[in-house]
Amino acid sequence: MRTIDLITTGGTIEKMYSEQSGAVLNSESKIGQYLSRLRLPDCEIRVIPLLNKDSLEMTAEDRAHLAAEMARLLPEGHPIVITHGTDTMVETGVYLQKAFPNLEVPVILTGAMTPLGFEGSDGLQNLTESLMAARLLGPGVFVVMHGQVFPADRTRKNRELATFVWAEPS
Repeated sequence: MRTIDLITTGGTIEKMYSEQSGAVLNSESKIGQYLSRLRLPDCEIRVIPLLNKDSLEMTAEDRAHLAAEMARLLPEGHPIVITHGTDTMVETGVYLQKAFPNLEVPVILTGAMTPLGFEGSDGLQNLTESLMAARLLGPGVFVVMHGQVFPADRTRKNRELATFVWAEPS
């Protein structure tokens, strides 16, 4: 059985609508709801809840905390998928590329433009594709969104298209 480590950091993929505030917030993890919709008979997904915040609120300390968790997990040799907010996903990906220049497994960052439960949510698609990419890609840090795979330093978020596009290396 193949193991994939899934580190959750928050972002839209984990947001939910709060009737009390009338806003979409990171309040509790929703990753279990996503995973319960998938059939993964030959794969163990180990969920590691690290943070649950909007990526615009991510700090240097949060990225260092993520890198420390990865350093703890990497010796086990399992691919890593990280759920992350899309606004600073590339920044975190480039940070991880620099922190781990000699990876031996793929590290995938993914997220959502629209939360689960909202019409047109892309979170389940992106998570599914990321789990598949974690099994197929070679070592490196990648962004997987909307049926595409990008090296983390070769992409950017395009707000007008609500997706990621190719870019010059960061």
